[in-house]
Amino acid sequence: MSKKQKKSNGQQNKPEFIFQKKNYLFMFIGVACIALGFILMSGGGSDDPNVFNEEIYNFRRIRLAPTLVLIGLGIEVYAILLNPHNKKQ
Repeated sequence: MSKKQKKSNGQQNKPEFIFQKKNYLFMFIGVACIALGFILMSGGGSDDPNVFNEEIYNFRRIRLAPTLVLIGLGIEVYAILLNPHNKKQ
């Protein structure tokens, strides 16, 4: 059976979080991009169901908003994979 080894110099293991401040900053930026994309996607409908509104097919709702959502998701993946513990020498 294995024995737990204690450090001989008297230091205790300090719990360390996986994500650091840099990770959370990029996560916040990604969530903001995703939220902005969904906000830009909203609207464009008609109050009267018998009337069709062409505004639903404009550039903002078809191209810009989905692109912002995908960029936000890419930033989120980068924030998760970012390793702030790497120290460049």
